[in-house]
Amino acid sequence: MDAEERVTRRGVDDAEARRANRRWWDADADAYQAEHGDFLGDLDFVWCPEGVREADARLLGELTGRRVLELGCGAASCARWLATQGARPVAVDLSAGMLRHAALAADRTGVRVPLAQADALALPFADAAFDTACTAFGAVPFVADSAALMREVHRVLRPGGRWVFSVTHPMRWIFLDDPGVGGLTAVHSYFDRSPYVEQDEHGEATYVEQHRTLGDRIGELVAAGFRLTNLVEPEWPAGHEGIWGQWSPLRGRLFPGTAIFVAEKT
Repeated sequence: MDAEERVTRRGVDDAEARRANRRWWDADADAYQAEHGDFLGDLDFVWCPEGVREADARLLGELTGRRVLELGCGAASCARWLATQGARPVAVDLSAGMLRHAALAADRTGVRVPLAQADALALPFADAAFDTACTAFGAVPFVADSAALMREVHRVLRPGGRWVFSVTHPMRWIFLDDPGVGGLTAVHSYFDRSPYVEQDEHGEATYVEQHRTLGDRIGELVAAGFRLTNLVEPEWPAGHEGIWGQWSPLRGRLFPGTAIFVAEKT
């Protein structure tokens, strides 16, 4: 299998996606933190590469005393920041490698939150265990059945609980994953939900990311029993010249790179 065949768009079930992404994030955890750790911080809640911070956006609402679940927490910087704001967070991730970095950051900062290795489609928590759930680019784009994820989050939230998550803006999927001029030309159909797959020489997936349209995401939320209260499309901030993967000032000034969904359990 040549290099071009190792990147494809094809169907992937939940078992293959889970296996691929767990291995990927375990193997990539050190490199990811080395590249992005300074931007994310040890005690900060950054929603996206555009630099939107929860301290400014306040998308989660009241935090003091609230039980908050962070899905796909990575190194759990968001959960530790929530703890400094008086919340009672729990952070979960599928990757042991990322949770290892969460433990190291807890040692550096002295801020410790409960950590759990868990699948977002089978959360090890009771019904209505949390007041709020959130994730910044975690879990949602990496599961094949994101509608089931929405139902699982709904289950663990109390009535009226808030669910906020950020993902790559769906319109970005029509472009190549290129921060330069090559990423300004539409090459894919917005309506092709085939996941992006990297695979090894045997055709086994090593990384999987899922695409859903804006309508798909809203439909999943509504079907699970949520009410959408806000959809934030961050603009590229003046003076921000950093590049994160496909995010860049060039593209960010023309079209959104992130979508942040804010919903409440009905």
